Amino acid sequence: MKESYMNFNEKRMHIFSELVRRYWGGKLNRVSDLEELAREIRDQYGFDETELPFIKDHIRLAMGLDPSGKDRFEEELEMMRNSKEIHRPIVSRIEGPCEYCGDQSCRCETLGKYESPLYLRQRGSNAGEDDGCTQCGFCVSRCDFGALAEKIEFLPVVELLRKAEAPVYAVAAPAIAGQFGENVSMGKLRAALLELGFADMIEAALFADILTIREALEFNHLVRGEEDFFLTSCCCPVWFNLIRKSYPDVYEHLSPSVSPMIASGRILKKLYPGAKVVFFAPCIAKKSEAVEEDLKGAIDYVVNFSELKEIFHALDIEPESLAPVEKDQASLGGRVYARTGGVSFSVKMVVNRLDPARVIKLKAQKVDGVKSCRERLEALRKDGKGAANFIEGMGCKGGCVGGPRTNLEAGRGAELVNEFGEDSLILTPFDNLNVVKILKQFGVTSIEELTKNDELTRLLSRG
Repeated sequence: MKESYMNFNEKRMHIFSELVRRYWGGKLNRVSDLEELAREIRDQYGFDETELPFIKDHIRLAMGLDPSGKDRFEEELEMMRNSKEIHRPIVSRIEGPCEYCGDQSCRCETLGKYESPLYLRQRGSNAGEDDGCTQCGFCVSRCDFGALAEKIEFLPVVELLRKAEAPVYAVAAPAIAGQFGENVSMGKLRAALLELGFADMIEAALFADILTIREALEFNHLVRGEEDFFLTSCCCPVWFNLIRKSYPDVYEHLSPSVSPMIASGRILKKLYPGAKVVFFAPCIAKKSEAVEEDLKGAIDYVVNFSELKEIFHALDIEPESLAPVEKDQASLGGRVYARTGGVSFSVKMVVNRLDPARVIKLKAQKVDGVKSCRERLEALRKDGKGAANFIEGMGCKGGCVGGPRTNLEAGRGAELVNEFGEDSLILTPFDNLNVVKILKQFGVTSIEELTKNDELTRLLSRG
């Protein structure tokens, strides 16, 4: 193995950190500045001259741009400054390191193949967008030689914050609890994001509360007999894509609801015309979800937790030392969406609240990890639904807290999410006055009206 490529995820974060530090500080204005950074990375990690295009492609990806393989930088800074959105592909394959790797355990988590659809597409085969790839991103996080990497979308966000033409809102996934230190409360994290220039930080769990009510109403409507069942689509794009691409025969049982991420962007932009929304996520899949054809436009950029940690480090922001800006925005139920079983727990609470005398009770089954999700769907196809009538799937082990771009081990992440949920002064989505306030702005005065409001139905549904 060639040492310069080894542990490249760490080196890649160093490249990103340097880009952030220099661009934020006004020291990255010319092509020559990018060339200088590439040479510094080359010398620091022992790359040779022939490997400069590899380094430069990683710089391009860290700027939110496509890799090109070119020897020289040209208009990258101008392209980044003028960028209005991130385009596919989110993940790219970079030529060079594979020949030095020798790791035969490299395989697609979803399909169980040694060559992922991404490799096949970029080698010019017939594999296309409908090849079964669920965009889970595990092939990227497990490639530590830099052959696979996703775009990092923060430098275009810096441009939004600098221009200040419209408010830029940060929306944080529930899994963010504890990710930046166990003494960093959500209020301290909000203070850190305000210091970066965001108008506010809003919990995605608030929009999970709204979707919980919607899914509970849908469950009550669709599950009327013992043979009926309901597949939740909330939260996880990996679970959704797995069903849509590989199990079309059960797709009709899938909730039409969008994820809390997409709901947050659509609702915030409706309430605050012209606003921009940046989502902070535990995974790579959310970056792909944001640019899906029927969802794009809701979220402008996605930054993951490991990237945000690097941003704070690069800019000498220490969330732990900041005075907290506390807001209780979401219920216990919305906050525990971040771990396996959280969606089921929350929806069941609301179903029981809607109709305590309901004859057909919600019986949940929770599966996590791509392999377990696939096994459950195969069993559903072969043997029927079994005892469960509400099936929740999450692509990562442990749920979102097990995402490939988190800063904590999944088990500890789940513990901290549970603690964060229990700290809420709001028990259920029904008790969330923030939800009531939002619904009133759309003319909805009772929970039962949620699925009957045309505008909210459009905002909360795929398409």
